[in-house]
Amino acid sequence: MQLFLEQLINGVSLGSLYALFGIGFGLVFATLGILNTAHGAYASWAAILGYYAVEWLQVPFPMAVVIGTVGGGLIAIIVDQVGFQPLRGRKGGMLGALITSIAFLIVLDSLAGTATGHQSWAFRPGHYPDGLIDFGPIRVPQMQVIIIAAMLIVGIGMHLLVQRTRIGAAMRAVGWNEEAASLGGVNARVVILITAFLAGATSGLAGVLGGAATANISYQLGEGLLLKGFAAVVVGGFNDVRGTIIAGVLLGVTEVFVSQYLSSTYRDGVTYVLLLGFLFLRPRGLFGSGSFIRA
Repeated sequence: MQLFLEQLINGVSLGSLYALFGIGFGLVFATLGILNTAHGAYASWAAILGYYAVEWLQVPFPMAVVIGTVGGGLIAIIVDQVGFQPLRGRKGGMLGALITSIAFLIVLDSLAGTATGHQSWAFRPGHYPDGLIDFGPIRVPQMQVIIIAAMLIVGIGMHLLVQRTRIGAAMRAVGWNEEAASLGGVNARVVILITAFLAGATSGLAGVLGGAATANISYQLGEGLLLKGFAAVVVGGFNDVRGTIIAGVLLGVTEVFVSQYLSSTYRDGVTYVLLLGFLFLRPRGLFGSGSFIRA
């Protein structure tokens, strides 16, 4: 029973990273209509910035998390304005945006590889929360508790933002029809900037926390999050934050249990079977509607 509970928490923590990453990924697709593969690079760079902040600038880990999160958001804004904004003016469409995002992913990953010397880094002991917390018969790493708490706070906050605020209504309006939203008085340019920042920031948060928890800060960090985060969004629904959270956690728990009780060989395979199954049988996901979010 103790082993089961430990693996369950491992799975929930892993799935929380997928959900954190997927929230922003799905937000960009639902609001801006962009399948942004460069989203993975935001996580990698945020983790690198967080590492620099702790190990070079000697700032506390919580401040490094803020630096990485904000850095991810700012990088996302730069990519959006340099790469995607010109396409909007020319009506480049989803394919043009996808190709552009792939180009940015390659460039950002290459720069991240250069910055890290194509090596994997890790925070030194004591420079991040590396202790254990006792929960009855089990001991849980502090980083896992932090990741789960961050996912819940961000997930609830993002859901309330999108569904209960004026900026959320504006985001939903732009997601439904940008031109109509502009005619209705919505400043689409500002909404786009806010959306890009929020998406990059959530990806950055997942990158910093995930890099610390797994001792894997590298240019490849975002690639794994990109694939699994995309799976969480597809399974949960592109336009539903709650669905992404539930799907991300389910994917994480499934992966951990498959590794523990079957074989780690099947770990990724199960995720991709679920992904393909939903793409074919229910492409809108468990909770998503058949279109972009509506105002």
